[in-house]
Amino acid sequence: MNHYLDLFPPSFVAIMTPFFLLPLLLLLALPLPLARSHDYHDALAKSILFFEGQRSGKLPADQRAEWRGDSALSDGSEVGVDLTGGYYDAGDNVKFGFPMAFTTTMLSWSVIEFGDYMPADERRNAAAAIRWATDYLLKTVSHPGVVFVQVGNPISDHNCWERPEDMDTARTVYYVSADRPGSEVAGETAAALAAASMVFRQTDPAYSRKLLKKAMRVFEFADTHKGAYSDDPGLKAGVCPFYCDFDGYQDELLWGAAWLRRASRNDSFLDYIQNNGKTLGADDNINEFGWDNKHAGLNVLISKEFMEGQVLSLESYKEFADSFMCTLVPESSSSHIQFTPGGLIYKPGGSNMQHVTSISFLLLAYAKYLSKSSQTVNCGSIQVAPSSLQLQAKKQIDYMLGDNPMNMSYMVGYGDRYPQRVHHRGSSLPSISSHPRFIACKDGTDYYRSPNPNLNPHVGAVVGGPADDDLYEDDRADFRKSEPTTYINAPLVGALAFFVANPNAGLVLR
Repeated sequence: MNHYLDLFPPSFVAIMTPFFLLPLLLLLALPLPLARSHDYHDALAKSILFFEGQRSGKLPADQRAEWRGDSALSDGSEVGVDLTGGYYDAGDNVKFGFPMAFTTTMLSWSVIEFGDYMPADERRNAAAAIRWATDYLLKTVSHPGVVFVQVGNPISDHNCWERPEDMDTARTVYYVSADRPGSEVAGETAAALAAASMVFRQTDPAYSRKLLKKAMRVFEFADTHKGAYSDDPGLKAGVCPFYCDFDGYQDELLWGAAWLRRASRNDSFLDYIQNNGKTLGADDNINEFGWDNKHAGLNVLISKEFMEGQVLSLESYKEFADSFMCTLVPESSSSHIQFTPGGLIYKPGGSNMQHVTSISFLLLAYAKYLSKSSQTVNCGSIQVAPSSLQLQAKKQIDYMLGDNPMNMSYMVGYGDRYPQRVHHRGSSLPSISSHPRFIACKDGTDYYRSPNPNLNPHVGAVVGGPADDDLYEDDRADFRKSEPTTYINAPLVGALAFFVANPNAGLVLR
């Protein structure tokens, strides 16, 4: 086994919860911390540009990440279908459907909640990033009774350090069906298509209707044929240990139904949530959110309808969302997450920035719902205002952008100091335009081992980030710290959009 056979990438860990939140009264009494001024517009633009470097398939004429070329143009051919396009999840060359669908959902939620804060050109770029994913996801659900959930053998892929343009490892196709169910990946795909349908409702109504129609069909498939895709021996060999279903498929069914309710306003999905919530674990109130566990995000999403639509049967979701936020308040009785000395939320396991971006997004989305309905977070004797949640999100995002003990940005290309040795094959190897000759599987080893910076800066990529002591060594081999992922950036797009319009979050509500 080679030293770069990274069988346990950052995707191995699902997001966990809470982090330090100053009490409301103290926050109102203190000024904003002294910190550098950040160019949130620049960071937003780069966070969206990142997705172009992750593209698979035939690249468009307006491709801006010019170090990339066409790749995986025969994906799906082994089963006679077209599965070209979509995204590589991280620094490898596999198309994992579960995190890709979650990425799409979060990109869409970012635009739905905070798209009005985006400059027009960046909103268009964000929509293009979403459409690159949904065009692919539509292909995965275009054959009755089957949902294609992955392309690429991860074992052979992770045994190579190879550009996607040169990829010659097995492009194995994995799928779920009635007799090998995958409700989590199908449910998340339904959520992604439904959320994306809202993004395109005004600009491309026909495409929006197509997305919503497919979302309903794939949700019906997920609900009719219940089961976890990593329980199937054939699928497990491909999806584990990378994107196993560690937490069950039930939350994805509720998550898919919640997005279909929001996108369609169809009462049947409200009925589904009301009738199946307890059976599907809504009362578990698990304080996690990420590609594998949707509970905290689900509670925030559904609580919007209770607060703004006064659907009283959904009150428990608001209570659970409050409970999640209260775990961030030190005076509450809830346990609190580990923090680095510099103040960054920290969850052991790798790809820590996925926790930071997803929780920051939830803080801002929930603050928006609370503000619109003139409500606060009820933590017993403590009432936490929306402005308090916004300030805590700002602290996390600003740490990521450079307000940290290392005095470096963890986004490639942002600021004066940022990671140079990112764990990413295409970024570290010479581009196809500068080195058109084929680079075979093992021929990239010297580039992997090289102490030199990556040859192609992957602008906008956010790495896994520092350890619990705030230290970051900028080591390409340490993938837990140095590998970017699409699901780190997806919720970050929404958070940065908010701060473009509200750079002094906590003082001004818009």
